[in-house]
Amino acid sequence: MTAGRLIEVRDLHKIYRVGVQDVPAVRGIDLDIDAGEHVAIMGSSGSGKSTLMNMLGCLDTPTRGTYRLNGTEVSSLGDDRLAEIRNREIGFVFQTFNLLPRNTAAQNVELPLVYAGVRAAERTRRVARALADVGLADRSHHRPNELSGGQRQRVAIARALVNSPSLLLADEPTGNLDSVTSDEIMVLIGELNARGHTVVIVTHEEDIAARCRRVLRLHDGRIVADSLAAGRA
Repeated sequence: MTAGRLIEVRDLHKIYRVGVQDVPAVRGIDLDIDAGEHVAIMGSSGSGKSTLMNMLGCLDTPTRGTYRLNGTEVSSLGDDRLAEIRNREIGFVFQTFNLLPRNTAAQNVELPLVYAGVRAAERTRRVARALADVGLADRSHHRPNELSGGQRQRVAIARALVNSPSLLLADEPTGNLDSVTSDEIMVLIGELNARGHTVVIVTHEEDIAARCRRVLRLHDGRIVADSLAAGRA
């Protein structure tokens, strides 16, 4: 693995069986992403971007090819090891926030630490820091229904960061937000990237992709363009 290389993908394929037919979703992708990059993955419906995201996030395994994440070959690991990798190496941010409605912001952020077996005192310290990092130190005891959409997404981002993962993977992170709140969330994600977090965003929105430094475009399961975002030369 090259020094500084976080993601290394070679000849990645994903084929789904639908009835008696094989349906290729990802077709022979090669991809390198270095630590600290800010990358957007774009493509229309059916382009393979969601399938690629699921494999990069260790939520799905490839039919063929290899995927090394932070030096570990993950493409052939079993479910238990993949779960460990996800909890340790990847922070997820989803369009729908995926917060537990009965838990406070702090309790939602704490969940990855509970799964990792972190002691209570250390959990409290890390949760407070993560919420402060996203500007929600004063909302730790609020439940999701007491927060705005932007605040809920900030809680989700704090939860994604609380384990200090190698990769922040965001799937349409502004899809349920208005334009002003979307801008605030993208500013926050940009600030996190500037602090050294590696960020990969899956989006179909050009203005969101333009906030990233590098843009990958997928079509029919292949990367057809890999370039700097407009104005980010």
